[in-house]
Amino acid sequence: MTSSPSVSEEPEVVCLCGSTKFKDAYRAENQRLSLNGKIVLSVGLFGHADDVDLSAAEKDMLDELHKRKIDFADRIHVIDVDGYVGESTQSEVEYARAHDIPVTWYSERTDETK
Repeated sequence: MTSSPSVSEEPEVVCLCGSTKFKDAYRAENQRLSLNGKIVLSVGLFGHADDVDLSAAEKDMLDELHKRKIDFADRIHVIDVDGYVGESTQSEVEYARAHDIPVTWYSERTDETK
């Protein structure tokens, strides 16, 4: 039987960032990180992958909401499939760095990157 983190341990909080066209990668990373004992914060919807028609105001609101999620995170993990980082994701990376929140990358993950 594997041991799980004890109640007294503070699990790391990881916020997933990246284009919402990478729905499968988001789900896989959410699962992988969760199974490694992380609390995972993610997007509320996959606008690009699910072809959701958002107004400019809704998109702006969701971008700001995601930055509030970053405020809760110990680090962000960028879903940069094939190295793709769009404008919103770049903004989130810059926001995290400006707030001294570490950034890890999907494209650079290894078995040791839990």
